[in-house]
Amino acid sequence: MACGVKNEKLDFLSDNTKYTLRFAMQIGGLCRAMTIKDVARRMRLNWHTVKELDKIYMKEQLRLAGPPAPRVIGIDEISIKKRHIYRIVVSDLDRKRAIWFGGNGRAEKDMDMFYAFLGKKNAKKVRLAVMDMWQPFRNSTQAHAPNAAILFDKFHILRHLGEALDKIRKSEYGRVTGNQRKFIKGQKYVLLSHRENLTNEGKKNLALLLKANKRLNTAYILRESFDQLWTYNSEAWARRFFDNWKAQLRWQRLEPYEKFAKMIEKHWDGIAAYCQPENKVALGFVEGLNNKIRVIQRRAYGLRDEEYLKLKILTTGLPEL
Repeated sequence: MACGVKNEKLDFLSDNTKYTLRFAMQIGGLCRAMTIKDVARRMRLNWHTVKELDKIYMKEQLRLAGPPAPRVIGIDEISIKKRHIYRIVVSDLDRKRAIWFGGNGRAEKDMDMFYAFLGKKNAKKVRLAVMDMWQPFRNSTQAHAPNAAILFDKFHILRHLGEALDKIRKSEYGRVTGNQRKFIKGQKYVLLSHRENLTNEGKKNLALLLKANKRLNTAYILRESFDQLWTYNSEAWARRFFDNWKAQLRWQRLEPYEKFAKMIEKHWDGIAAYCQPENKVALGFVEGLNNKIRVIQRRAYGLRDEEYLKLKILTTGLPEL
């Protein structure tokens, strides 16, 4: 005869047996619109209690969403702490939701952990993987998802181009002297932003800067025109555009752009993949998710609790209960 204390499982209780599942769902719903601190004050609960009940709510969201079986994935890394501590975030781009948060860094073995989570059967069903030009992500994907085409994320590529433009700005500031410097100093934002995002004052400062410095004017026009690369449905036409863009660098002495062009050459296959009609996916989702993650990280809660951060990321985009 078995002896000992036994606890009866009651469906209406949450994992935190002091509270019902219904109450946990109410608290979790409030946390969708309010901070933990505000919910704790409103409901007269301990801060930690609210966070634990919110976890129960998010776990229920994930349970109802079911196991992922993506066809198109987006791969990116986020920094969760100082000193280059990274985690990998993988998204289902068709369903527009994050499906995995993990790894101990951004090495190939960390990316392998996602495919182990996904399983061999589902990994073979992945037809497209959108990522930055980080080689370990590509190596792991080619090893575990052999049917997936590799597509390099447009926003990461344009970020590299923006960094090249900023290097030219710094170089020009060091090259010119006297009165010409005043047009460059403090104008990093207006130069790197798209014109339509600038205020009237910003547009005025940009016009003065480009008029005063011919090399920056050329670099700016080349940066703005490069976005056209993703409008083509034919790889041949996309290649013709890139070759013409690269030819305009001749005699311009824009060394950062020349290095950028070599990088594009090296990774051309992952850029040309976007010309295929079936690969015209919403590339902005991964960038938008990163912005949401930064907002989550900026808010005070959860940064010391990685499980909570993980749940927040994975439930971003899921419907409320």
